Amino acid sequence: MIDFAPQTASGKVLWHFTMSLDGFVAGPNHEMDWMFGATIRPGLIDEYVQTTGAILAGRDGWEVINKARPYGGDWEGSLFVLTHHPEDATPTPGVTFLSCDVAEAARIGLEAAKGKNLEVFSPTIGRQLLELGLIDEIDLHIAPVLLGSGKRLYDNPGGPTIRLGRAGAGDPAAVLNVRYHPITG
Repeated sequence: MIDFAPQTASGKVLWHFTMSLDGFVAGPNHEMDWMFGATIRPGLIDEYVQTTGAILAGRDGWEVINKARPYGGDWEGSLFVLTHHPEDATPTPGVTFLSCDVAEAARIGLEAAKGKNLEVFSPTIGRQLLELGLIDEIDLHIAPVLLGSGKRLYDNPGGPTIRLGRAGAGDPAAVLNVRYHPITG
């Protein structure tokens, strides 16, 4: 399988998720336990720790995981949570609750990232930024699991088709081929 060059800190807006093979980034109640135990490329987490200057998250996901800093606590940077109701958010050290439109939230996040990347950890915010042309890259890690339901990476019924060009060498329109088999027992 093609693995890309290491992530770079280039001031981009990066929509970043681990995703199930069937397109979910969280379970129905934002459960994330399904991704534990999946094997990732050595050094991958450190790439994100080093290249991420700020993170923009959504309120629903934050409410579920608000006790943990991203990347196992190794990452330091500005963490923003976009919400319609910042007044009832539990104050959390190192977290800024924003109540603005997504373009303004991305601008604030990029400024705080100081030349590093702004990672977007929200399917809804990512979709809105994509529609506005403000996503520079989508970085996905496909886990070998089928969830069947939950929070989809891109859920936009009736919306336009969004064509993507694959990053890296080779044909940017080529289909990515993956092959798995069910694990029984």
